[in-house]
Amino acid sequence: MVGLRSFYVVVGMLLSSAVLADVPGSQDLPIMPRFAGSEIISYSDEPGQERIYPQGSIRRISGRLRYENEIQLKGQLTTITYRLPDTHSSNDVFNTTREALLAEDAQMLYWCQGRDCGGSSLWANSVFSKSILYGPDEQQSFALFRLAEPQQDSLLALYSITRGNRRAYLHAELLANDTALAEIVPTPATLLRQLRTTGVLNLSNQQEPTPAWIEALSRALNSDSTMRVSLAGASAESWREALVEQRVRSARLELGDADVAGLQVNVLR
Repeated sequence: MVGLRSFYVVVGMLLSSAVLADVPGSQDLPIMPRFAGSEIISYSDEPGQERIYPQGSIRRISGRLRYENEIQLKGQLTTITYRLPDTHSSNDVFNTTREALLAEDAQMLYWCQGRDCGGSSLWANSVFSKSILYGPDEQQSFALFRLAEPQQDSLLALYSITRGNRRAYLHAELLANDTALAEIVPTPATLLRQLRTTGVLNLSNQQEPTPAWIEALSRALNSDSTMRVSLAGASAESWREALVEQRVRSARLELGDADVAGLQVNVLR
């Protein structure tokens, strides 16, 4: 009994020390669960902040930062940087967090990994202004999410890196835009990466097909001519017809359950 009591005391001390390791005044984002063993090493929460988030790889050309696409916002900005436990890679934590956000119906607007993101030095110093996030390009991941209602006017940027010294970090920025956000469509490459990785794409808010969504989804599917999918939802037939018009072969598109909110795209194995 004494040994068991001592065990609980030690566990309690370890948990307390983990909390005390966080920078004063910091707290987790309610929408994003903390990975076990992580500690907050940097935190800020400020109104009236402007941000430009890439929706494509970044490059520096003639001394200027260039994005394939970008989203500009201004509003309340909360930033958190976590030092991750040495027992897990930044990719492990990034993927766990990504899956948790998708489970909360957040919509992924952009997702890149490794060298596809561009230079890590640009993300660290030019996008996030945190040199501690600089590391090997192949060890980085980035995703940009739009939160579900009632936070649909907020975007969450997530960046992870394992530095050359093996220390791993996860950086998150939540920006609540001052005004209502218009429709933002994910990039075709992001939709394709999500389908290949998870096998499913949930578009619960997309009832009827729109030109922007049809263009993005058709480009994603046409980038991999071997992928077959099923389309589920009340308007699945309309989505199928619109995709066929965009030269997605009809043999690759099956119809699934109509009793699904919005549109759900499932990869057929």
